[in-house]
Amino acid sequence: MAARTLTSIGTSVLVSAAVLSAVVGCSSDDGAVDQPGDGAGSQALAPTDPGPMFAECGSVTDEEVVNAFNLGAFATTTRNGVGCQWEVAGSSGPSVSFSWYRGSPIGRERAGSDLLGRPADDITIGGHQGFIASTAGSLCELGIAFGGDFVHWSITYGLLPPTADPCTVARDLMEKTVSRAQ
Repeated sequence: MAARTLTSIGTSVLVSAAVLSAVVGCSSDDGAVDQPGDGAGSQALAPTDPGPMFAECGSVTDEEVVNAFNLGAFATTTRNGVGCQWEVAGSSGPSVSFSWYRGSPIGRERAGSDLLGRPADDITIGGHQGFIASTAGSLCELGIAFGGDFVHWSITYGLLPPTADPCTVARDLMEKTVSRAQ
């Protein structure tokens, strides 16, 4: 029984050594580890410096959202640690949302917009680079980068006719958020 246990331990050590060799062998010369499935030469993202802090809902009040959206009071407002959403009653009704992405590349969000048929254009607000994308006057999204973070406003009128240009609303709200970054 003792010999069998030693054999099991020896096998476990050999397997562990083989796995460790394989992992070390997959790293590049600069110490970055290649990500599986990403193709040859891709590397893990390096940690980034955090961007500024924002108060709840991008430092924008409910009243400011109502005034910018120009549609009257919202039936529902949802808040959590990384964003807020204001909705008018009904599943196809208008909505406004704010999201704060910590340690996430803005390029991924921009690429998603492009894939959905909303080609993004470059935009600068308060000296910070980002993108803006829209769909035929009924939807607009705007993202602004802060180092390794970014903030994002999305405005949609759903099936209702727009009461204000959604990109004007998004820009107004983003300008408030950027100017209030701490």
